[in-house]
Amino acid sequence: MTEANGAPVEGTRRPVRIVHIGLGRFFRAHQAWYTHHAPDAADWGIAAFTVRSPKAAAELAGQGFSYPLTVRGRDGDTEERIDSVVAAHDGADLDALRRYLASSEVAVVTLTVTEGGYGLDADGGPDLADAEVQSDLDSLRAGATTAQTVLGRLILGLDARRRAAAGPIAIVPCDNIPDNGAFVARGVTEFATQVDIGLADWIRSHVSFVSTSVDRITPHAAEGEIVTEPFTDWVLAGEFPGGRPRWESAGARFVDDIEAWENRKLWLLNGAHCILAFAGIAKGLETVSDAIADPECRALVEDFWAEAVACLPSGTEHENYRKQLVARFANPRIVHRLSQISTGATSKVQFRFAAVAERTLDAGRMPAASAEATAAWIDWLATAPSESDPRADELAAATASDDPVVALIAVVSPRLAESEPFTARVRAATGTQPGPLRHGLDAARTSSRRAS
Repeated sequence: MTEANGAPVEGTRRPVRIVHIGLGRFFRAHQAWYTHHAPDAADWGIAAFTVRSPKAAAELAGQGFSYPLTVRGRDGDTEERIDSVVAAHDGADLDALRRYLASSEVAVVTLTVTEGGYGLDADGGPDLADAEVQSDLDSLRAGATTAQTVLGRLILGLDARRRAAAGPIAIVPCDNIPDNGAFVARGVTEFATQVDIGLADWIRSHVSFVSTSVDRITPHAAEGEIVTEPFTDWVLAGEFPGGRPRWESAGARFVDDIEAWENRKLWLLNGAHCILAFAGIAKGLETVSDAIADPECRALVEDFWAEAVACLPSGTEHENYRKQLVARFANPRIVHRLSQISTGATSKVQFRFAAVAERTLDAGRMPAASAEATAAWIDWLATAPSESDPRADELAAATASDDPVVALIAVVSPRLAESEPFTARVRAATGTQPGPLRHGLDAARTSSRRAS
């Protein structure tokens, strides 16, 4: 039984103590899965919100909020029913968001909104070039009670919590951003500072931001299906002042310093995925399993891995992890499409390729493999992809410049753009000469800017 607003009738299901923003397949295969498998799951119901379209919330409500999860191994499938989500809402339902966050029972907010979904610039501040971010800042300063952006909505929810004196809360971003807890903390507090300095001070005192590394390949599937791989990993670092589920009993790890784990996953898995996508699409390949089977694509990945692991702290296990990754990528029954990986590519290149290249330069080495990966991105960009990218306007300006290679590198790393050896290596790999680069970003400009 549910109320008309999508919330469960009181007493019929477990209490809402977690709010999640970004109701997608990965959340349902990962954070919701861990909560379902926690031994105290009965005490930790999740109220989930979409970001853009209300469709996923309506579908989940229509099936009573529980849903089947198919775990697809090389040798067969297993299926279980996940029932940790107890309410689902359109992201624009801010009355529900405020109501949940004003409750002292709610102790955790998790997010999966993609790298570009936070509306933050490279330094972690609100991206004032984003029209929706600027609109939310202007309207919230004027006392509005609605918002379009994730951070604008989160600010409204936190303000409701402050006014209700509901106590401390943990915010747990689960997107592939280095040091994502600190990154989102900067964005939230700076956003709040520009709206209400009193709210910003309250956030600093009452809100904990937890950094995470998340890992479970969950590709797009047929309508209504959630399909994932057997492997799963979740590493968290930070405080939960209002409590949390016993996720560690389901396999999550809590650490003091997440950086090594985060970078291992971000560079080795996500970086490899991007290489396979950019290089594989150019070859007419469609899936990760197709691309990892291609000798040239596999060699690009192996070279990048060798460069990336040299940037990890001594003692960070990576040999077995890389073997596992090859086996996971090669699983033909997980149909992970390269076109899915290539969406929102710019932020992915920044945090995966550019990050490794900068660290390699710091160590006095030439980041040759990172240059090859960056060149694959530029070549892919030149093939006129139609996928949306939140930074499409920056890319369009760069590709129209007199030297598009250097301009595109500057979009993901101004520092790398100033390195003549690096830019020369990228240019040699792309074969692109100075002069405007023909591209298909006009379609991306008008595409949806963030995932639902």
